[in-house]
Amino acid sequence: MKSKANQKYYHLMLFPGMFFLFLFHIIPLGGVIMAFQDFKPIRGILHSEFIGFDNFKQLFILPDFRQIMTNTVVIAVCKIVIGMVAAVAFAVLLNECRNVRLKRMVQTAVYLPHFLSWVILAVMFSNLLSYTGVINSLLGLFGIEPQMFLVNNKWFRTIVILGDVWKEFGYNAVVYVAAMTAIDPGLYEAAQIDGANRWQQIVNITIPSLVPMITVMLLLSVGNIMRSDTGLFYQVTRNSGQLYSTTQVIDSYVLNAIFKNSNFGFTAATSFFQSIVGLLLMLFANGMVRKIAPENALF
Repeated sequence: MKSKANQKYYHLMLFPGMFFLFLFHIIPLGGVIMAFQDFKPIRGILHSEFIGFDNFKQLFILPDFRQIMTNTVVIAVCKIVIGMVAAVAFAVLLNECRNVRLKRMVQTAVYLPHFLSWVILAVMFSNLLSYTGVINSLLGLFGIEPQMFLVNNKWFRTIVILGDVWKEFGYNAVVYVAAMTAIDPGLYEAAQIDGANRWQQIVNITIPSLVPMITVMLLLSVGNIMRSDTGLFYQVTRNSGQLYSTTQVIDSYVLNAIFKNSNFGFTAATSFFQSIVGLLLMLFANGMVRKIAPENALF
């Protein structure tokens, strides 16, 4: 009886979080109606003209639509794959460190970039990759001609991908390190008795034990495959038209559409399209996981 009486207090503790969730996430969903309107701020949502799917048609007939979609998907997939491999590898290496103080220092250092704004990082990249920057200075020591990294389509997609991986892999690595603490130490002791070396223990115990967490992280990433960090593609590229062919993604295109044309209906339709595709991809990926390994599925 006492535990049931205490449950109402636990429910009350949930109220502030549920209130803000409803206020900032549920109520704004009503703005989706703008995707089907010729939205004019002066008229508001209730009085703007309803035009059906015209905004979506405008999106699909864009001359650059295929290129924008290709950039979005290619960059997102590369970030997910490279980021996952880097995070798992780093987490395994960090887990092997026996110096607790050093381990915490390194863990904090790689976690820090996650909290940095892309405005700050854009300045860092500019100083590193400019024609007279640090990277070109190092290349000059080996007799290599300076490269125009910041305006070269050949290099910039790779720079964007690796920049995002560097910023975020520390956060994912911390998640994997936390998951490793749940691995039964007895498994390693039994493996040592059987004569397994450290590499064999990692391959046969550590990595398989991380598979459920890796699956969850990948499923969550697949849901965001159509979304990109606006700061990354707007601040680092400086919105350079010269780089559009390799770095123009849906989010940066939407931002440009708002600034240049104030076409809120079109941008709402584009964002709605992103959300629907991301949801369908996550449902499909989760369905595949549920068939192969039901215990690792999200739902």
